[in-house]
Amino acid sequence: MDLTQRSSGILLHITSLPGPHGIGDFGPDARRFIDWLQSAGQTVWQWLPTTPIGPGNSPYQSVSAFAGSPLMVAFEPLVAAGWIAASELNGAPTAPDGLRVDFEAIVPWRLQRLRMAHAGFLAHAGAAERAALAQWRTEQAWWLDDYLLFMALEAAHGGQPWWQWDAACRTRQADALKAAAQAHQAEMDFWAFVQWCFDTQLAELRNYAHQRGVRIMGDLPIFIAHHSADCWARPDLYELDEASQPTVVAGCPPDIFSEDGQRWGNPLYRWDRMADEGYAWWTARVKRALAQADVFRIDHFRGFAGYYEIPASSPTAREGTWVPGPGKALFDAIEASLGRLPIVAEDLGLITPDVLALRDGCGFPGMRILSQAFAGDGTHEFLPHNYVANTLVYTGTHDNDTVRGWWDKATPAERHFAASYLAAWDADIHWGMIRAAAQSVACMAVYPLQDVLGLGGDHRMNLPGSMGAQNWSWRIQWSMLGEEPRRVLGLITAASGRGPFGLLG
Repeated sequence: MDLTQRSSGILLHITSLPGPHGIGDFGPDARRFIDWLQSAGQTVWQWLPTTPIGPGNSPYQSVSAFAGSPLMVAFEPLVAAGWIAASELNGAPTAPDGLRVDFEAIVPWRLQRLRMAHAGFLAHAGAAERAALAQWRTEQAWWLDDYLLFMALEAAHGGQPWWQWDAACRTRQADALKAAAQAHQAEMDFWAFVQWCFDTQLAELRNYAHQRGVRIMGDLPIFIAHHSADCWARPDLYELDEASQPTVVAGCPPDIFSEDGQRWGNPLYRWDRMADEGYAWWTARVKRALAQADVFRIDHFRGFAGYYEIPASSPTAREGTWVPGPGKALFDAIEASLGRLPIVAEDLGLITPDVLALRDGCGFPGMRILSQAFAGDGTHEFLPHNYVANTLVYTGTHDNDTVRGWWDKATPAERHFAASYLAAWDADIHWGMIRAAAQSVACMAVYPLQDVLGLGGDHRMNLPGSMGAQNWSWRIQWSMLGEEPRRVLGLITAASGRGPFGLLG
């Protein structure tokens, strides 16, 4: 994807789509949304990470950096294949208004039906379908085999984290792994089926988007979870002790938003060992990402220049120190293997000159958040007149309040500044911000769908630092996407040179 060409798009996670089965997925509603994007002149659809969710239902704490979320597998293709009866899909748990995902109820409901579909596949799949699955397993074995065994062993150990498994499996003794693979073949086959469905459906959806001029933008978290197939498979690549526990963990230092900082708890990489292998693990990870998206954002990009290292014994982030990251050598190694990288650097937060040098040295565009531009004066770097072209502008991200929510909580000074700059007020503040983003020199403008719809703060996707049930659960209904938002967005897009001029009518 050419990031130098002016474009715009919508940030909406797959799980936020409408649909009859309790959570958004790769089914018909995803295609309907792509049609809506095309009709509004949008050429980018940005997702959050599509890996399995972790603690707090977060897509940023996954059991695998390579696997796809089982929750995104659509049931309609499985019904059409004859592997599950449509009647089994009635009564999916959902919030009364359809605007939230009930994760506690929907996760076991969907997994049970995926197991039904797998049983149907085993009973009714034809030779061509079985051959397709077998070939896919062979092609993806480089990451898949460890993931399948990890999931099977997790189930066999009652859901315990891998460092609490029996010693032979925890330390990956060859005889124990071979015996486990034989004993748990059925469970591994189930998870292989789920991942095959995920990959097949994502590829078909991406192809549908390409046919309509829409490109997919993914999201790659910098760190991986401690309880993950990745950490279990290659513990030598992480700062772990002999008991498989992190000696240091990731986070960020205290600031005006948090006096204790943020202790994320992810294990940190042994960059020296990764360098010794030519950064092969990261190259494999990016290869997988490029098989699923046309461009992807790397979360917490500053960690490649320097990352915050917190002693694992520290309950807060107060005692952390900054440690140099791998720098440009990492991306040079990946590019040498995969070619030019369509990466967006999430360069928000505490940004120092070395981070900017790394971003610019790699040629990656950074990010600017327009709703955060009005706490200062006209020199603020997030104001459109201060952008450079190699930039993505967002009205907000999944971690921010909506524009309407921000406006409702803004100080009088912030409101006055924003109103003067955007020539907008209560009724159209979201359109004023979208228009300013679209008209900027930034190569790409991205708007959370909540902002296009002018929704309030109760529709935000995530509140960082919290574990509330509201996080990650927001969904839309088709009745919310009326004709007027599509029409106005199309007009703004056309007038700013980011979409077909014919949308001006």
